[in-house]
Amino acid sequence: MPDISLSKARAILRNTLKTGREMNLKPLSVVVLDAGGNVKAFEREDGASPGRFEIARGKAYGTVMTGMTGTAMMQRAEDQAYFVNALNGAFGGQVIPVPGGVLIMDSRDRIIGAVGVTGDTSDNDAAAALAGIEAAGLKGAA
Repeated sequence: MPDISLSKARAILRNTLKTGREMNLKPLSVVVLDAGGNVKAFEREDGASPGRFEIARGKAYGTVMTGMTGTAMMQRAEDQAYFVNALNGAFGGQVIPVPGGVLIMDSRDRIIGAVGVTGDTSDNDAAAALAGIEAAGLKGAA
């Protein structure tokens, strides 16, 4: 299974936070997970609330474990709440099905991890994540 490197994970963190500052977003927390759902890197900006790690992780975890973007998961939750409730039960309540969970793909469109961003609106979180992924030379799907 292809996986994201630590240097790429750190580049995503750095560029996502930089984008957040450029967009004048509220303080962000950003987590990068590998293809197996394990934490590769995490940062929480000054002023971000302490519970943001779990929110960022939940956004990223749901995307990487299902191969669905945060936006697609939210739509699925609206259309089929029973499915997302069951999915969340299967994953021990660790899934947060909203934008801000973004898949990371390599040049061959293989999923190599996911980014979870939280702190501003979910759509802004997703936009910052996409910019961070692209600045690191990878592809993202929100």
